Amino acid sequence: MSDTVQFDLDAYLGRIGWEGERRADPATLKGVHLAHLRGIPFENLDALRRTAPSLDPADLMAKLVHSRRGGYCYEHNTLLSLALETLGFRVTRLAARVILGAETVESRPRTHMALLVEVPGDPQPYLADVGFGAIGALLEPVPLRAGVEFRDAGRRHRLVHVPHRGPLELWVLQAYEERTGSWAGQYAFTLEPFEKPDFEVINWHIGTNPRSPFTQQIYVQSVSAERHLLLHGSLLTETRADGTVRERKVPDETEARRLLEEEFGITAPEGMTLLG
Repeated sequence: MSDTVQFDLDAYLGRIGWEGERRADPATLKGVHLAHLRGIPFENLDALRRTAPSLDPADLMAKLVHSRRGGYCYEHNTLLSLALETLGFRVTRLAARVILGAETVESRPRTHMALLVEVPGDPQPYLADVGFGAIGALLEPVPLRAGVEFRDAGRRHRLVHVPHRGPLELWVLQAYEERTGSWAGQYAFTLEPFEKPDFEVINWHIGTNPRSPFTQQIYVQSVSAERHLLLHGSLLTETRADGTVRERKVPDETEARRLLEEEFGITAPEGMTLLG
């Protein structure tokens, strides 16, 4: 059975609350992208149990669309790619190095999935990504154009080229940090296509390796027009649209499970330990 047969566009758009046009144009691309980010939370509960989540379309539909669950980058961006392809966009899956907090661009492996999206009749491709679990993530796709600042749903991003040893141009997505007044690199990528088998291997590594950051402690985020909410370990951080930041410690498992249900829209599997 093909991926598109297993994917249900109506159910997906209902899950993210998209009621706009179903056309392969820039407005639909941006609208669906933003609705996805606000409609489906980011979470690593499978990896926290040292299990690599399935990237099969039917399993993604069951977990992210039909259940009160979310997922991490491979799940989110695979699901979005299925939706965009069904709508008529051409999608290339890219593998990126997360450089946020890294010493150098080359110091981390390619473990993040991003998407290059081509719109029919538009010569300018777009970088799309609904699976980067950080406050510097894209909210809307941005044109693949170096040195230009984009304001995507209120956040500020730009793409730059940086020198490296390879034959392909190296792109870096940067986000503007109001707190420091500077641009911070989020991840680096080339335009080399990566295929489903590549991400099956990467997903297994990130979901099961005891040294993976996603197998160490809980990492859950949700995004709305009003706030970005992050539970990382026992620390809950709320960043409001005006830049106000509030933090508090989550005292126990009962409170952690309540937060997942009421604030993130996630029903955690019974019996699993959330705070470690």
